[in-house]
Amino acid sequence: MRRTLRLAPLGLLLALAGAALSPVRAGDAPLTRDDIAWLRRASFGIDSATLQRYRELGRTGWLDAALADRDDHLPPAIQQQIDGYEAIATPPAELVRSFRESLRQVKAMPEGDARVAAKKAALKHGRELLREAQQAELLHAIYGSNPLKEQMVWFWLNHFSVYGNKGPVKLLAADYEEHVIRPHAMGKFRDLVMATLKSPAMLVYLDNAQNAKGKINENYARELMELHTLGVHAGYTQQDVQQLAAILTGVGILPPRQLMRGTRANRPGRFGRFGGEGSGVVRQGLFEFIPARHDDGDKVFLGQRIEGGGFDEVEHAVDLIVRQPACAQFISRQLAEYFVSDHPPQALVDAMADTFQRTDGDIAAVLRTLFTSKEITATAGAKFKDPMQFLVSAMRFSLDGRPISNVRPLVGALYQMGEPIYGRITPDGWPLDNASWSGSGQMAKRFDIAGMIGSGRAPLFAPDGTPPRRQPGERPDPPALNGPLFAQAMAPWLSPHTRDALAQARTPVEWNTFLLSSPDFNTR
Repeated sequence: MRRTLRLAPLGLLLALAGAALSPVRAGDAPLTRDDIAWLRRASFGIDSATLQRYRELGRTGWLDAALADRDDHLPPAIQQQIDGYEAIATPPAELVRSFRESLRQVKAMPEGDARVAAKKAALKHGRELLREAQQAELLHAIYGSNPLKEQMVWFWLNHFSVYGNKGPVKLLAADYEEHVIRPHAMGKFRDLVMATLKSPAMLVYLDNAQNAKGKINENYARELMELHTLGVHAGYTQQDVQQLAAILTGVGILPPRQLMRGTRANRPGRFGRFGGEGSGVVRQGLFEFIPARHDDGDKVFLGQRIEGGGFDEVEHAVDLIVRQPACAQFISRQLAEYFVSDHPPQALVDAMADTFQRTDGDIAAVLRTLFTSKEITATAGAKFKDPMQFLVSAMRFSLDGRPISNVRPLVGALYQMGEPIYGRITPDGWPLDNASWSGSGQMAKRFDIAGMIGSGRAPLFAPDGTPPRRQPGERPDPPALNGPLFAQAMAPWLSPHTRDALAQARTPVEWNTFLLSSPDFNTR
């Protein structure tokens, strides 16, 4: 039997929203179009909790709280789910050691079906660890209490991109998000750069683990300047790349033999400079700087002489990089392009860059300049959501805080839309401009994903990922998207085209699908 579509008039929905949600600030004024436009940029997608907090604090208070980053928590059920992932709960050194041991055992087995099966099982386990890392990031993005921080975690994960399917990176991806990117997403840019520089995932992905005196590998040095800090047109030379590569010699990870012995340096959180194997050794978890592999000669980098001095050279070089005016401009432009438009006003970029330099690369201060500018709402609707933004905002809107227990369909949705987390092979990260994600093929995929979400057919609430058994002809209940949240956050400002499309919907599933795939929902 076909379900009858019952859609409340927009006026009634607005009245319901007024009853369900508290006043905006002092007084009874409803949220304005400008308020909603600002929140669509500052949050990772609007839900009732975001609206409620904005009403309680006002725009300035909401921004202050987000930038202070003192309230970063998840619902207990979601935190428990993440904590239960092996990729999160197990120290990365132990994951790598266990994986290498499984491969060693496979290699020792005689040829035959058993060996083939054991190898497949080991490789499957590695892929599952990567999937857990992807699921953890999605759960943070959908349920995180600080949606601006969650956007910045995604922004930096893409900016400092690593490819999960390269070697042991799949074993290290969860640690990369949890302990490298997340703690520094709103802090000092220099600290973020240093954290990625010491990350085993980055060092493996961009080959600096093989960078040693007499066997120079320039990959990471080049991308550190071109993609991570300065940009391709910053005026540095090939000689600067070569000198930075020499500075980075010896920066790598524990060698397999030492890892398999389980040395004290493998304990999570250890950091220090030890003797024994030679003074100047620096270790932190899997990260290791070995002076014997380092070119300790003097270098000239970005016009400055750097005396040979072990790991101090690395810290000196990073200081030089992040204090370049080109770095302030490059990072500010990247942020403005992500939040404002593909071609942000130069005056805005200059203001952000000035803040960057004045505050020694304080990311939160740069974001304050951005989110208090007139451009942040003057360009409303100019940015087309990339697949991650689309999926997360759709889930925040449709779930409205309701915990899910199976994230696999959402990981699969990102693969379908062509933007899997940790899935970019090249180190430039996924493109975030409008043209890359607004083509007809992409929109067809989004319509399918919108239908999956809008119908409720994805087994998001099945602990084992298996859809519940239903009677023949029985269909899952679709989420009720045309309620107070829609009335307050979207209904008053829908385009005529979207209004017409919603009016043509014959079922709640169609209505939900049309809304989530509409231009109004896919832009911000």
